[in-house]
Amino acid sequence: MRIPTRPPAPGLPFFVYGTLRPGEVNHGHFLRGRTLREETARLTGAVLYDGPGYPFAVEEPGGTVAGALITARPEAYARLLAELDRLEEYRPGDPYSLYERVVREVTVGSATTGAEDAVPAWVYLAAPAVAAGLRADGNRIGGGDWLAHR
Repeated sequence: MRIPTRPPAPGLPFFVYGTLRPGEVNHGHFLRGRTLREETARLTGAVLYDGPGYPFAVEEPGGTVAGALITARPEAYARLLAELDRLEEYRPGDPYSLYERVVREVTVGSATTGAEDAVPAWVYLAAPAVAAGLRADGNRIGGGDWLAHR
């Protein structure tokens, strides 16, 4: 991998893999007009499971999740972060949260050309109790791409 050459952002970008991806319904509601950059990306070390109209990413070695790396406009960042936390039902310390927001390294660029960057980003992963239930009884999405699965 080469050293990232991106300008610093005011906060971490977001890796999105479901309804927030470009062209999807929540992208239009939350992200349209509030981003600087949207790039195809992938998260390794995770797999996807079906949810009720949206997917859950669950950490698992060897898995890969397809998505997009979204860099927010500086003036929109703080409000967008709060809105995405509400959308994802992320409430730090609450055992009933659906997701937890964590920093993970995602890859942007092309594996075929070798021009890839590893970029730290916020990722909403299934909260521990949700992840345990999905591992036990969930419908895993083969290939790690929710859009292709639908």
